[in-house]
Amino acid sequence: MKVKIINKSNNQNPFYQTSGSSGMDLMAFLSSSIILPPGERKLVPTGIYLEIPEEYEAQVRSRSGLALKKGISVLNSPGTIDADYRGEIGVILFNSSKTPFEIKPSDRIAQLVFARIDKVNWENSSNLDKTERSSGGFGSTGTN
Repeated sequence: MKVKIINKSNNQNPFYQTSGSSGMDLMAFLSSSIILPPGERKLVPTGIYLEIPEEYEAQVRSRSGLALKKGISVLNSPGTIDADYRGEIGVILFNSSKTPFEIKPSDRIAQLVFARIDKVNWENSSNLDKTERSSGGFGSTGTN
């Protein structure tokens, strides 16, 4: 799949770190470091603009190492970038740790994953097929 990109940052284009990677790292486009205090969130610019094909979306996801080791995650993960959006990709980072986190220029801050989108055609109905779960809500399938 070809995706048009405008990269206004001084970072390289996002790329797959390994042949088995499903996500590409997004890097911070900053002129100087910023501090993300505990319990706060910030929109971090990337300098990246995309033209995503109509039948796809791009998802912005947390990097597992940052989440586990530092408590830094993408707040609305996965964040959806719609095919018709042409603005700069920004990453909403949240610090769930008890210590301030420094985000430096060119830090790898999130992952970008592309996914195919199926459009829904609603079929109005007066009933739905029964299932084993049916209308059971949160936790209705057990605790484990």
